[in-house]
Amino acid sequence: MPTSSRPRTVVRSLAGISTAAVVLAGCGLTEGRTGAEGAIAVTATDSECQVARTEAPAGQIEFTVRNTGTKVNEFYVYAEGDRVMGEVENIGPGLERRFLVRLDEPGTYETACKPGLVGQGIRAPFTVTGEAVDKTDDERLVEATDAYQRYVSSQADAFESETERFVAAVKRGDVTEAKRLYPRARVYWERIEPVAESFGDLDPKIDGREDVIDEGMRFTGYHRLERDLWKTGLREDSATIADQLLEDVRTLVSRAKEVELDELQLANGSKALLDEIATGKITGEEERYSHMDLWDFDANLDGSTAAIQALRPYLEEEDPELVERIDERTKALETLLAKHQRGDGWAPYTDLSTDEVKALSKALDALSEEVAKVAGVVGTR
Repeated sequence: MPTSSRPRTVVRSLAGISTAAVVLAGCGLTEGRTGAEGAIAVTATDSECQVARTEAPAGQIEFTVRNTGTKVNEFYVYAEGDRVMGEVENIGPGLERRFLVRLDEPGTYETACKPGLVGQGIRAPFTVTGEAVDKTDDERLVEATDAYQRYVSSQADAFESETERFVAAVKRGDVTEAKRLYPRARVYWERIEPVAESFGDLDPKIDGREDVIDEGMRFTGYHRLERDLWKTGLREDSATIADQLLEDVRTLVSRAKEVELDELQLANGSKALLDEIATGKITGEEERYSHMDLWDFDANLDGSTAAIQALRPYLEEEDPELVERIDERTKALETLLAKHQRGDGWAPYTDLSTDEVKALSKALDALSEEVAKVAGVVGTR
C-alpha cells in the first residue's frame, strides 16, 4: 500500500480503523471502577518504584503515579513475555499522572518504573486475582474496538509491504531509493506504535535508537539503517541488518493482528501516541541522522486521531463538549504542522525555528490534555 501524500485523509475515515494501542492516560480521569480499595498510588524516584498495593482484583485498575525524583519517568504494567498491558510516559519531576488499565486475566504481572526512560526498569511482581466482572456489553464500544482493530491490521500489512521494498533497496545498494522509502515505510509503524511497542524486545530491535547499545543490546533495525544511509554509508553488514529487520517486522505484524483490545486501551492508546510525539518527535531525537521527524510526528497524530474517531459515536453521546474541544485542538495542531509540508512529505526537522518548535509543542500539549480525559469517559461507563 503506497503512502498517502496527505495522511490526514487516511485516518479521517472509519472504514479501516483497527486496534492495538496500549493503555495510557493522564489527568482528567473521573471516578470509576477502580477496585474496592480505589486507585493504587505509585511513587517513582530516580532509584525506587514504590507501589502501594501489589495485588488487585481482575478488571479495571487505576494507578496514580507521582514522580518525586529528578529525572523524567515512566510506569509500565507487563504481562508474561514483557507484553506491555499499560504504560504512562513523560512524567516529569514533581508531576502526577493517573491511568486506567484492564487486567482481566488472573495471574502474576510486573510493574516497572523507568527513571530517565531507559533500561528494563525497576520491576516488582503484581498479582491479579479473581475474575473480571465489568467487561462492556455496550455495542458502541464493541464496534469502536472492532473498527480500530481493522485499522491496525491494515496499517500492519502496509508496514510489512513497505519494509519489504525498503529492505530490497538497501540490499541492492540503491541509497537514493532507500532514503526515499525510509520515512514512507515508517509512517505505518508510527501510526500503531503503542501496540508495536508492546511485544517485548521487538520494539528495540525494529525501532531502537543508538542508545540501546547503552542497555546492552545490539543496534539494529530502522535506525541502524538510517545511520548507514545518512551518516556512515552502507556497511558490510547493512544487508544482514536489513534481512533481520524484515524478519522482525513480519513477526510483529503477525502478533499485532492477533491482539484484542478493549475500549480503555483504545482510549489510552490515543494519548500514548501524543506522548510519543512529545518525548521523541518534537525534540528531533527520533530521526537524528535523517531529520525526518515530522513524518513521524504526522503519523503519530494520524494514529491518535484514528483512535478518537473510532470512539466518536460513544463520546459524542457521553461527553460532546470533550469531543468539540478535541476537534478544535486537533485542527489547531494540524494547521501548524501543515505549514511544514513539502510536496508529498515534510520539511526536515532542522528547518524548524525555535519559535516554530515551541508553537507545535504548545498546540500538542493543549490537545494531549483533552485526549487524556477520554479514558475517564470510557472507563466510567
